[in-house]
Amino acid sequence: MCRRTRVMVVASGGGHWSQMLRLRPAFDGLDVFYVGVKSMYRSDVAPADFYAVRDVSRLHKWALFATVARLLWIVLRERPAVVITTGSAPGLLALRLGKLFGARCAWIDSIANVDQVSLSGRQAGKVADLWLTQWEHLSRPNGPRYEGSVL
Repeated sequence: MCRRTRVMVVASGGGHWSQMLRLRPAFDGLDVFYVGVKSMYRSDVAPADFYAVRDVSRLHKWALFATVARLLWIVLRERPAVVITTGSAPGLLALRLGKLFGARCAWIDSIANVDQVSLSGRQAGKVADLWLTQWEHLSRPNGPRYEGSVL
């Protein structure tokens, strides 16, 4: 029997997590596991597998190491073929690690970034196989693309 394609879905807290939850119907029938920044998010995605990581930003330089180590452990354990994230820093780190191990990667920039693509989104755009914005006026020929909004 063939193993189904493993999909890693990552989101930070607040709006990033809420937007990811709105995408859940798109993952029906897929072998998905989730990574979030709060253990309480586990109940949002049950019975799917869930991992918690520390929420970090570029301002938390030392904490980044712990988050990278945890995400590396998750990627090595789960071997996702696809990584999808709605951001922010933990999603960008997961996307880069997934790409390093051969995963196809998708970044969906937050709907809150109405004036410009987020810093994490701009960095993700350099490595993502699919780079999306939720604002049509932010789309560019070289990315990000606009395919609609989550909300």
